[in-house]
Amino acid sequence: MASQEIKQYTADEVAKHNKPDDLWVIINAKVYNLTRFKDMHPGGASVLHDKDVAGQDATEAFYSLHLTEVLERPQFKRLQIGVVAGEEPSIKAHGIGDLSKVPYGEPTWLTAGYFSPYFSDNHRKFQQEIRKFTDEWITPDAEAREADGKRPSQEVLDKMAELNIHAMRLGPGKHLKGLNLMNGLVKPEEFDYFHEMIITQELARCNARGYGDGLLGGKVIGLPPVLNFGSDALKAKVVPEVFSAKKFICLAVSEAQAGSDVMGLKTTASKTEDGKYWIVNGTKKWITNATFADYFTVGCKTDDGFTVMLIERGEGVETRPIKTSYSSAAGTGFITFDNVKVPVENTLGEEGGGIFVMLSNFNHERWVMCCSSARSQRSIAAHCTSFSPQPLIFFRWSSQRKAFGKPLNSQAVIRHKIAQMISRAESVQNWLENITYQMCNMSYKQQASKLAGQIAFLKSYSTSCAQETARDAVQIFGGRGITQSGMGRLIEHYHRTVPFDALLGGAEDVLSDLGVRQALRAMPEDSRL
Repeated sequence: MASQEIKQYTADEVAKHNKPDDLWVIINAKVYNLTRFKDMHPGGASVLHDKDVAGQDATEAFYSLHLTEVLERPQFKRLQIGVVAGEEPSIKAHGIGDLSKVPYGEPTWLTAGYFSPYFSDNHRKFQQEIRKFTDEWITPDAEAREADGKRPSQEVLDKMAELNIHAMRLGPGKHLKGLNLMNGLVKPEEFDYFHEMIITQELARCNARGYGDGLLGGKVIGLPPVLNFGSDALKAKVVPEVFSAKKFICLAVSEAQAGSDVMGLKTTASKTEDGKYWIVNGTKKWITNATFADYFTVGCKTDDGFTVMLIERGEGVETRPIKTSYSSAAGTGFITFDNVKVPVENTLGEEGGGIFVMLSNFNHERWVMCCSSARSQRSIAAHCTSFSPQPLIFFRWSSQRKAFGKPLNSQAVIRHKIAQMISRAESVQNWLENITYQMCNMSYKQQASKLAGQIAFLKSYSTSCAQETARDAVQIFGGRGITQSGMGRLIEHYHRTVPFDALLGGAEDVLSDLGVRQALRAMPEDSRL
């Protein structure tokens, strides 16, 4: 609406418009004419006819039932006819790139007045640009794709490619050499795991779990084996295609019969008589990005053990979607390999050495999941305490929602739940930052020997915390927490999709046991009580 059309009214003037055929309300110092809209109101016209709403300041009533973002939608913006003279809006929408001011809505290093030994000025500038990009490009696309189930828009993937975000999501390394990162904001040789953590955590703020995996999550775990174990010719062909988002890749290991037990795989690969090709037969299940992938990094059983190879989509390769608890935007699929002919040059690592290829991938894969989990549960915790589209859902909601005539957070039991949520979010983030610092200062070999157990423990702890937070969130939001629209939609979505993090990359119990076994191996022989 043009600025000259916005008029100023006094509260007394608005109060005169309180009839069904002449219905105005005040919301956040703005005046809305709901006369024509009342019969289309999802909650029924009678709600708007209430004496505390019609012609009145209905700000509190509105925000007890609706998200802030509702008033930003074009169809509702058109209903505004003016503003209240002498009043300023008390509630402001979340702006693109803004940091949350809600207590604990951001990790400590992004909170005013706090300090961190880990993050440099460059990290902070980098975070600002990634957040702006996420708010402007990722979040709107996430909402649309979560609804229609399609993979992330090519336009968004192309924008990410322009900034080399796809390459940066694989962490620091030689693959970044010569690339222009975020329009030159960070030099390839200075890019570290904290930069990568920032990318992962900012992308997680879109609060769309299926879309998040669809945002080429398969590349994050499927391309490293090619980068680290593929031939120069194979890398020269595949890596540029994937970094430019012209082609997509996924990791295909899990099967119906084998999940965490990679040595129990049934998919087979046998060589042709001339030794030039592998013939692959078998199936893979629950594979992220499978439905739209062009390349598949596949674990196979061979005569000499377990071998990993890159298979290109073609004759004998079929994929079909698997319907799971989260959006089909993730491209989760079932893959069938029927006498697929694969050049031996596509072997990744040594024949029979596939377990080493996979193990080399696990630490980074699980660490990435910890980054995402830490940020997501923080967002949920904030949402519950007050309210806004993004951070700490619990803080906002408990301040906004009233029960028995008092704010929800006046109840001791609610404050206890919030305390536990915040404690979990803070502990996960701080442990994550400590491990990330170790990664930045250890060689790859040192990471493999010293951090496998630590990362396994962190992932198990993080996803366990996340599930507790999801359960508490539903209790605080009540019926809204199990409704896929309205104020509780983010809670419902989180509660429904959080188990994915507890399973992908290794189940919680498996990882906890791995951490203990790693510790036992390091136990000094001369240690006694």
